[in-house]
Amino acid sequence: MSDRYQAILLFGAPGAGKGTQGELLGNIPGFFHISTGDMFRTLDRHSELGKVFDSYSSRGELVPDEVTVDLWREYTKALTTLSKFKPRSDLLALDGIPRTVAQTEIIKQYVDVRGIVHLVAPSTEEMVARLQKRAMEQKRVDDAKIEVIRNRLDVYERETRPVLDQFDASIVHEVNALGTPAEVLGGILQVLAPIQASISELVAK
Repeated sequence: MSDRYQAILLFGAPGAGKGTQGELLGNIPGFFHISTGDMFRTLDRHSELGKVFDSYSSRGELVPDEVTVDLWREYTKALTTLSKFKPRSDLLALDGIPRTVAQTEIIKQYVDVRGIVHLVAPSTEEMVARLQKRAMEQKRVDDAKIEVIRNRLDVYERETRPVLDQFDASIVHEVNALGTPAEVLGGILQVLAPIQASISELVAK
């Protein structure tokens, strides 16, 4: 079995529901969810890294690749040290990384991507509405500004969606993002259950 983390990627445009589905997956035994959004929001805003993050996030732009990956590595190591994440038995569900082609090349050193769940929602307006609703519920000011939301969606199409092309098409699985959380989760588990089972067999050997 590879020394790299066994992982699946949760993929989709902002508002597609990656965070919601990641949290649901994280509550299922054998899955461990790491969201870079949550990771960044735990940053001390007065630290140098926190200031760098704010300078990009406030404009709806991506944090530089090296900063993102370095922070993710340290964050994941800390979770392992605390025995929250158990690499030998947990399938890592990554939400928010990699977000660029450059990040993909860096992170392949550390993760063995076994599958990609691509949450697809055909309506851009639905994504905008979801992000605005989330901003109201969570009081996240950056998501409330329509110009920031539009820019975030444009950045996704320009910089993040091409990440899918860096992986074999056979491991990319499209799942309808529109539906109840339970319906969407059902579609995701149809994809992930066989992957989790194959990893469990490797660990048992």
